[in-house]
Formats: sequence, C-alpha cells, structure tokens
Amino acid sequence: MKVGILGGTFNPVHIAHLRIAEEVRDRFDLGKVLFVPAASPPHKPLGGELPFPVRYEMVRRAIAGNRFFDLSDMEERRGGTSYSIDTLRELRSGHPADEFFFIIGSDSFLEFGSWHDYGAIFSLCNIVVVERPGSRVAEPKNALPVAMAGQFCYHVAERRLAHSSGYSIYFLGGAPLDISSSAIRDMARLGCSFRYLVPEAVEDYIKDQRLYADAR
Repeated sequence: MKVGILGGTFNPVHIAHLRIAEEVRDRFDLGKVLFVPAASPPHKPLGGELPFPVRYEMVRRAIAGNRFFDLSDMEERRGGTSYSIDTLRELRSGHPADEFFFIIGSDSFLEFGSWHDYGAIFSLCNIVVVERPGSRVAEPKNALPVAMAGQFCYHVAERRLAHSSGYSIYFLGGAPLDISSSAIRDMARLGCSFRYLVPEAVEDYIKDQRLYADAR
C-alpha cells in the first residue's frame, strides 16, 4: 500500500492540514494518509502548552468520517523528542511492504539540513514538499543540503529529485491556503471567530474546553 505520513503539532489541526492531505492522497493515489501528532517537537515549543491527548483528540475529530485518513499515537508511546527519522524507521520496520510518502511544507524543507539525522530520511521514503505561503522552492536542487546534493538527479519536467536509493522528492505547487495554527490560537484567545478555519467538530471542542482562551 502507498501511505502518506503527515506529522506536526496540530495545535490546532486546521483546514489547510486536511486539504494538503487530500491533495497528496489524490495526486499519488495513496491508500491512506496517516496523521502523526508530535508528542515533543524538537524545533519549537508548543504554543498554548496543550498536552498530547488534547491535540490527538482534535485530529481524531477532524478526520472522522474520512476512510482514507488514519491517526497514530506512536510518538507519544515512544516517548522522548519526536524526531521524524525515528517515526519513519518505526513505520518502515513495522510495514516493510508499504511505500511511504512523507509530507512536509516547503518552509520545513528549506530547513531540512537542521533536522536530526536528516540524511537517512532520503533512503526510507518519498518526500512530498507542499508549497506554503511565503516559502516557495524556486530551484529544488539548490534547496538541498550541500552535503546531499550529489545523491540526487533533478527531473525538471516532473519537478522531482530522484535519490540514489530509488525514492524521490516531489514538489507540489498550486494555491496554498494561508492558514496558521498560531493565528487560530490568537483568535481563540481574543474571542474572535475562527469558524471555517478548522472543522466544525474541532471548533466546538476548542470552545467547549476553552483550550486557548487563557493562553498568554
């Protein structure tokens, strides 16, 4: 099976996350997209300081009813810092017959060289780089970490970087939705409407639990 992997803090999960997952699923004919909330993200603190079970519940509500979307608590069960390489290795070990498509934003790809053991990721899965507002990857090959550039061959017409392992990095453009979790948290804290930026079930949960109302 071809499986998409979409990680993140999901604090909160919003419509752009779901739309990205759907576009990648459709583009690559994926059997499912697995959402993997980070338990302890390595690069940034959690805004609003929401514990993992609360963020997990928001994702569960957001994807309910979509048979192509699934959810994993593997990073919470594993404990420690939520490094992507550990998650990918665990998935590869448990599902050796599956082909994985690791979905990241273009902003994250531009910082890929700072990720923990990033070089090993290219040999575990395909990577799908989705354009994020303000972070367009104009020249994909030039955006690679210098130490890794020689391992790739750029196919211009396909906007694809083929790695020596047989996996590829794909770049998806289009019209990205300019929605951010931090903006939604600010709206909730200020009592402003954030309707239509998150699924209705997530909106209700945030309001009922007053998740960001007291954040400072």
